[in-house]
Amino acid sequence: MKSTHRTLTVSALLVTMFVAALEITVVSTAMPTVIAELGGIHVYTWVFTAYMLASTVSVPIYGKLADLYGRKPVLLWGIVLFLLGSMASGAAGSMTQLIIARTVQGLGTGSMQPMTMTIAGDLYTPRERARVQGLFGSVWGFAGLVGPLLGGLIVGALSWRWVFYVNVPFGILAILLLSTALHEKVERHSHTLDFVGALLLPAAIVGLLLGQSLPWFVVSLLLLVLFLWNEGQVAEPILPLGLFRTRLMAIASIGGAVLGAVMTAVTTFVPLFVQGVLGGSPTEAGMAIAPVAIGWPVASAVSARLLVRVGYSPLVRIGFFLTSLASSLLAWTASRHPTLTTWYLISFLLGLGLGAANTTLIIAVQGAVGWRQRGVATASTLLFRALGGAIGVGLLGGVLASSLAREANLPADAARKLFGRGPGAGLDQEAAQSLAHALEAGLSTVFWMLAAVALCGFVVSMFFPRMKLEPESP
Repeated sequence: MKSTHRTLTVSALLVTMFVAALEITVVSTAMPTVIAELGGIHVYTWVFTAYMLASTVSVPIYGKLADLYGRKPVLLWGIVLFLLGSMASGAAGSMTQLIIARTVQGLGTGSMQPMTMTIAGDLYTPRERARVQGLFGSVWGFAGLVGPLLGGLIVGALSWRWVFYVNVPFGILAILLLSTALHEKVERHSHTLDFVGALLLPAAIVGLLLGQSLPWFVVSLLLLVLFLWNEGQVAEPILPLGLFRTRLMAIASIGGAVLGAVMTAVTTFVPLFVQGVLGGSPTEAGMAIAPVAIGWPVASAVSARLLVRVGYSPLVRIGFFLTSLASSLLAWTASRHPTLTTWYLISFLLGLGLGAANTTLIIAVQGAVGWRQRGVATASTLLFRALGGAIGVGLLGGVLASSLAREANLPADAARKLFGRGPGAGLDQEAAQSLAHALEAGLSTVFWMLAAVALCGFVVSMFFPRMKLEPESP
């Protein structure tokens, strides 16, 4: 059997990570322009929620498949799905078509993010992982930094559709590199896939997001209870509950959900605030969140170096403290019509918090299990991060939609005109101001709710177990 070419494999993983990170900020920057062409501001968040939901529910399935059949085929399948979804998103003729295409794209991302982390965990020892995570964080940061700039340039010079088509060449490159460089030796034996669990989990999450009423919540809760019961009965569960009996996995899962909610909500709602309330351009909207991608790799690299000396818990707590502080400042300044410079600083601070906490949690989880559980353990951590993002944005999007619905006198196409070429074009001054005020009120509430979630994450981080980074074989 051929040996893995580690340099080329890591290059492929970095390209895959780059595409996944680029997608977040590029799409966020373009969405107000998409509304101007396709309409549908009341389902605005579903472009993000559908993507996150599809990614969320598929993560544990991909993680289990990777432990059973190897990482390579699972990752290649995910990249192919992501590219198909990207091309369909670019060709969408309505908001409904875009949401469906983003769902396909999300099904691909559900494989890409956990598999890149899992393969990196396979290739490196725990101490090496600390260093390589800094490299992955830097690529994530670079993609996030160029994303808003690239998104603004593409929207201004070409069309919003090209923010999706730009993924295609990078995805093809990653497929070619992985196909030739990565070679795995997987132990073959009989397996049974937990199909019931694979159906119950997404059903519970979809029910929670689609229904804002008590009956829907009860149904979702019952489905979740059935899922947990099923996972305790089957021989090879999608989500092994035994993993969460340790304090490390429990805290990492809750913390990951908080990080996902904060990260996804900021990239979803801040560009909308900058363009809809502050009257900024698509490029300015993207630049308001770009510093997150600068602070993230800085904190990731520093955390990776400090892990050996101070252990996990101090870095986890510092990361969540900075995340909570930045989220609170974001909420406080939103009602005061901040300058973009102010939001640049807050976004950078947020990036520092997210980078420190996320990097440390991933390394801690991977170091706590062996190869046979590393795929599902990594996927479980990312599952909760994606779950927090999907549910957080879905529920916060409901808050925003309710705020907009109270403005009954607004024209049906007011949002399309507000975000069209030239802010407010085609709207009379009174209607433009009414919509901007409704957006400001709704988004201010969203930001304060997000700050409360981040504060809860900081409280939870105080219970993270004290432990040092120990050397072990990969």
